[in-house]
Amino acid sequence: MRTELSKLWFNGDFQDIFLGIFLGICSALSADAEVHRHKFVVEATKVKRLCKTHNSITVNGMFPGPTLEIKNGDSLEVLVVNRARYNVTIHWHGVRQMRTGWADGPEFVTQCPIRPGGSYTYRFTVQGQEGTLWWHAHSSWLRATVYGALIIRPRDGESYPFPKPKRETPILLGEWWDANPIDVVREATRTGAAPNVSDAYTINGQPGDLYKCSSKETTIVPIDSGETNLLRVINAALNQPLFFKVANHKLIVVGADASYTKPFTTSVLMLGPGQTTDVLIRGDQKPSRYYMAARAYQSARNAPFDNTTTTAILEYKSASCNTKKCKAATPIMPSLPAYNDTNTVTAFSQSFRSREKAEVPTDIDESLFFTVGLGLNNCPPNFRKPRCQGPNGTRFTASMNNVSFVLPRNFSLLQAHQQGIPGVFTTDFPGTPPLKFDYTGNVSRSLFQPVPGTKLYKLKYGSRVQIVIQDTSIVTSENHPIHLHGYDFYIIAEGFGNFNPKTDASKFNLVDPPMRNTVAVPVNGWAVIRFVADNPGVWLMHCHLDVHINWGLAMAFLVENGVGELQTIQPPPPDLPFC
Repeated sequence: MRTELSKLWFNGDFQDIFLGIFLGICSALSADAEVHRHKFVVEATKVKRLCKTHNSITVNGMFPGPTLEIKNGDSLEVLVVNRARYNVTIHWHGVRQMRTGWADGPEFVTQCPIRPGGSYTYRFTVQGQEGTLWWHAHSSWLRATVYGALIIRPRDGESYPFPKPKRETPILLGEWWDANPIDVVREATRTGAAPNVSDAYTINGQPGDLYKCSSKETTIVPIDSGETNLLRVINAALNQPLFFKVANHKLIVVGADASYTKPFTTSVLMLGPGQTTDVLIRGDQKPSRYYMAARAYQSARNAPFDNTTTTAILEYKSASCNTKKCKAATPIMPSLPAYNDTNTVTAFSQSFRSREKAEVPTDIDESLFFTVGLGLNNCPPNFRKPRCQGPNGTRFTASMNNVSFVLPRNFSLLQAHQQGIPGVFTTDFPGTPPLKFDYTGNVSRSLFQPVPGTKLYKLKYGSRVQIVIQDTSIVTSENHPIHLHGYDFYIIAEGFGNFNPKTDASKFNLVDPPMRNTVAVPVNGWAVIRFVADNPGVWLMHCHLDVHINWGLAMAFLVENGVGELQTIQPPPPDLPFC
């Protein structure tokens, strides 16, 4: 019998059978997959907020932009037409972009920008991810108004790992300047000072009742008595971590960054810019109107920030709340944490666990240690005083491992790598800080000036990577939301002070750590993440406070191709923009 089977195998009969079964399984998995085609027209649109009308950059005339809804396994083709007067790119925040780095979007990293009058089609498949992600501009400060939700539902025939909600509502937290945001960042670049803080926060594009000229358009979120609804909360703010709360209602966290979590109940969320959190909310209160509210979590000492509060209204649609009396009632306001309440942030952050046992890499090939922090450059001799308005006549900067990241201007990093163009970048980004010091103590002024450079760190395909991300008190310590493009990662530990490998390794959770794409590194503390480098390409890792990436708080990984087509980045598309 064994001999007959061998004959069949070597004759190719079994190979054909197995190939047929394999293709049949693949076909079954992809049978329900769809290709969703959209057109994004980026253009100036008149948008009125806080009593004034601005020519804001929008997508399809909408602020926020359109919500895209797909299923796990579906593909997106989005034609972006640039009718604005600025360069633009679109980043699909949190999408793994397996072998499709050309569609990732960060300007001068994976593509040259789409120039005014130009266009580009982003093509990619979303595989193995479910929940809430989002998309946003990744060029200058355009994402102040160019952003929207990306919702990924289970495949047909599959369901959420929690009872299906009655309704779902994206909640996009944003930041609004009563000015042109591009002018704000350009002025800061010119002067070397910190940019002006925002004038308002928004929920789904609206500031809400507590701001001037805003009450009529306040966002209303419906709920019925007895319902359980899903809120998909996204922090799309440029520079501010935000607390979020709903008066008198508990929130059950069930997902974050398009990964399901073990459910836990909380009264308050904290999201760093870039992070998403899916929560269930029950209509279990007296039918009335309740404020949803968001305000700043500000961890940097003495740094100015927008200390206003944005609101939306959770409104019960029950019959008893359809009366004029109910409609006229002032909504109940939640009690939000103090702006510097790090204890609440820590308790919330430490509540996240993966829903299932996690496949955490254990044998580590690359053990990296990255310091993150601000800096102050001395005023160059050829600069006049108006160009050095940082503290004590300096210019603000920022760095990782004392390297302040400089984007190229003539090629994208991925293009330079793919085409072997010399002189665009080097691969000597340091895997550890060039100098060890008391990271969270009093830092010597000699460490305030980082070295500018376009340095990448090379990873072999399939290597298992651990990164300790250490906050520093250079200039000031701060909670930094660090986002890694092209990957999800496990957050296996967080803590305060200087990371100590001898004592802190005992805190590692290798069983059910949360999977994220953006980690909020604690103020005066550290976080440890792990991932497998299974996606070839050039992938940006940066602070998602846009003011910090402008100053250079970023680096990039160059993940080499593996073996064969499925471990190799796809060739660049023919319509890839030129620099």
